[in-house]
Amino acid sequence: MSRNATGAQWQMRYGDQTAVVVELGGALRHYAVGGRTVLDGFEADARITGGRGQLLVPWPNRVGGGRYTWKGQELQLPPTEPDSGNAIHGLLRWSAWRLLDQQEDRVTTGTTLFPQPGYPFLLGVSAEYQLGPEGLAVAVTATNLGEAVAPYGAGQHPYLTVGTDLVDEALLTVPARYRLRTDEQGLPVGSEPVQGTPYDFRAPRPIGEQPLDTAFTELDRDASGRAVVRLAHPSGQHGIDVWLGEGTGFVQVYTGDTLPEPERRRRGIAVEAMSCPADAFRSGRAVTALGPGAQHVLRWGLTPWGPTT
Repeated sequence: MSRNATGAQWQMRYGDQTAVVVELGGALRHYAVGGRTVLDGFEADARITGGRGQLLVPWPNRVGGGRYTWKGQELQLPPTEPDSGNAIHGLLRWSAWRLLDQQEDRVTTGTTLFPQPGYPFLLGVSAEYQLGPEGLAVAVTATNLGEAVAPYGAGQHPYLTVGTDLVDEALLTVPARYRLRTDEQGLPVGSEPVQGTPYDFRAPRPIGEQPLDTAFTELDRDASGRAVVRLAHPSGQHGIDVWLGEGTGFVQVYTGDTLPEPERRRRGIAVEAMSCPADAFRSGRAVTALGPGAQHVLRWGLTPWGPTT
């Protein structure tokens, strides 16, 4: 019997919301509310490209040259970004994850990250997806199952849509006071205030033709500790909020201008919750030193708003 290219399909439902998580990488494939799709995802039998919906563990974004030093040990990760030689988006995107729990409105999937070249540490990782009145909530949890302190970071890479042909027309709000400047390889070289620059989206405005592949930080949060990135339809009548909770100190916004499939460029916008920025294993910025038995949790979610049909 043939299988889907992304393996088992684990579905959830709450009211008029539906979502699908897949066996390959525990990725989020589909999310819709009523008659409106809010996730620019992928088909069950399609190869995942552009990081769509994927979990980024044990680091998000890039490690320059794949080389870093941890506790005096020189380590070399396999270069998974051939053009630059960087290691990108962790080690679990192409692993088979197992189903840990499934209810009508909830799916929990998990895997084990075994010691391997460049990352000689042992982690247990799970991702819980739950639908509810506020939309979709995600909790990505890592537990150090080994005896050595491990460097750790996490993120997730969903692409969103508000139904426009291109993201240019959509209204974007990013409650961040700083953005990270990067070099030609996408590695941070400094930070700068967004005020007075084309990267200031603290008030909603159209994305326009501006290309974004930008990490933002110094996020303004509400009383509950959440920062909210909003993507709205040009009419202002409906949209999707990405809330960033525990463990999310950074958010990457990507308009897809460099995607390998020209037909998908700027069709959706990736809003990536991240615990640390690119090249964190080398810079040490916001890297979690995960001790034996310790846990790290990254919480984020999606809240659709406005008419659903």
